[in-house]
Amino acid sequence: MNGSLALDSAALDDLRDVPASMDAFLAAIERRAWRMAEIHLGNRDDALDAVQDAMMRLVRHYGDKPAQEWTPLFWGILRRRIVDLQRRRKVRSIVVGWIGGGHDDDGAELPAWEPADDAPDPSGRLQDSQAYGDIVTAVRNLPRRQREAFTFRVMEGLDVAETAAAMGCSDGSVKTHLSRAMHALREQLEAWR
Repeated sequence: MNGSLALDSAALDDLRDVPASMDAFLAAIERRAWRMAEIHLGNRDDALDAVQDAMMRLVRHYGDKPAQEWTPLFWGILRRRIVDLQRRRKVRSIVVGWIGGGHDDDGAELPAWEPADDAPDPSGRLQDSQAYGDIVTAVRNLPRRQREAFTFRVMEGLDVAETAAAMGCSDGSVKTHLSRAMHALREQLEAWR
């Protein structure tokens, strides 16, 4: 077909994967992003905040980028937001540990900071199975970079280059972190084989 526009099957697959709009992209990725953030943060509300903030930043700062770039951009933003929240949580717990409780100037006892109750609500308990709980625990026990590589590559299905862009590292680092994560998960989840 000389002179005609012919697309091979790989090009057609690429076109099918491109979201029609930013709204469609965000709607398609919202639940998976929340699940990933919940695994990393261990708190449903913090996960929701992280995902909403990542979505807002993507729209605000990268909405003019081509749709093909949204996926690694979004996951990179979300990853950085999760790390920020984890750092803030650690600092807060240290500071509260130093200043929590005690007495005010009048000698009255000050309330001590209590961490949020992270127990799942009744509907969450019904939804979650023992296997899911064990997998989440195993993934949470991974070092941060291994956990990121696993969630981006295995759970989200990003390719090595997209994962490297989201994590801000090389392709080789992604492969190393993923290999180590898979080895650790196999050991931790041996009972489920």
